[in-house]
Amino acid sequence: MDGKTNGRSRTEEAIHSSLAEEYGSLKFTNNFIFCKVMENNLELCRKMLEIILKVKIKKVVIADKEKTIDITPDGKSVRLDVYVEDEKGTVYNIEMQVSSKRDLPKRSRYSQGMIDLNLIDKGAKYGSLKKSFVIFICLFDPFQEELPVYTFTNKCTEKTNLELGDGTEKVFINPFGNTKGLSENMKAFLAYLREGITGGNEFTDEIEQEVEKARNHVEWRKEYMSWKLELEDAIDDAMAEGVVRGGERKLIEQVVRKIRKHKSVEQIADELEEDVSEISCIVEVAQKYAPNYDIRQIQEDLAARTALV
Repeated sequence: MDGKTNGRSRTEEAIHSSLAEEYGSLKFTNNFIFCKVMENNLELCRKMLEIILKVKIKKVVIADKEKTIDITPDGKSVRLDVYVEDEKGTVYNIEMQVSSKRDLPKRSRYSQGMIDLNLIDKGAKYGSLKKSFVIFICLFDPFQEELPVYTFTNKCTEKTNLELGDGTEKVFINPFGNTKGLSENMKAFLAYLREGITGGNEFTDEIEQEVEKARNHVEWRKEYMSWKLELEDAIDDAMAEGVVRGGERKLIEQVVRKIRKHKSVEQIADELEEDVSEISCIVEVAQKYAPNYDIRQIQEDLAARTALV
């Protein structure tokens, strides 16, 4: 074995060792662990929904086993959100949000749209669309109002007590909100999110036990390591080449300048002589960073999307 091969082998071993160590320290608030815990223990997921929404739910099941977010190199699916429905057919899409940089209102709109599209694809008529909840469990205060839970429904602007009745709700959890009047389980859950300590609460103790099982799950560890390696390599390659969905940094800057002038996707594509689908993708990502439009962050997000295709 030559020196280069031996050195590469040692480097790969070090990377795998580092990822294995990383996986062993992941917490409930990690997207991968969160999803594994909730979907592997649906009874625990049911309890969490009852505590958050203050409703009674008999049982939940996986709403769509084919719904995936990312793909591992060996073709296995990696889910980074929880997608379940209860005995009444109500759909719940639950995501862990660790970064406050994302435009969460727009992201919640996107998630809601994907739920509806998924139902329509299955043949549902508009009138039979199921009631649905988009739930973002944040590790920050998304609206800076110190509420532990922010719930949004569609209401009439002229008469705020008039509900649209479209069967959709968007819920944002803030672990740093004022806990006065909350149930003991909800208080413990928020503290667990905030500090990673169960406090001896039965519900959060159960979550932590499931997290420990997930950390010791050999197949899940392999899945996580494989996915991380593939994702990181692809992002590095995309960034190194400067290729982001058919455009480079200059194109992103041009698109952002036209967004600031309130031009439509079609107008931008026509003026820059680019494909509408390419411009649409850049605009979609760029809008998450309005009004400042961090070009580098937009480029990184686009590179990550390219890596996952």
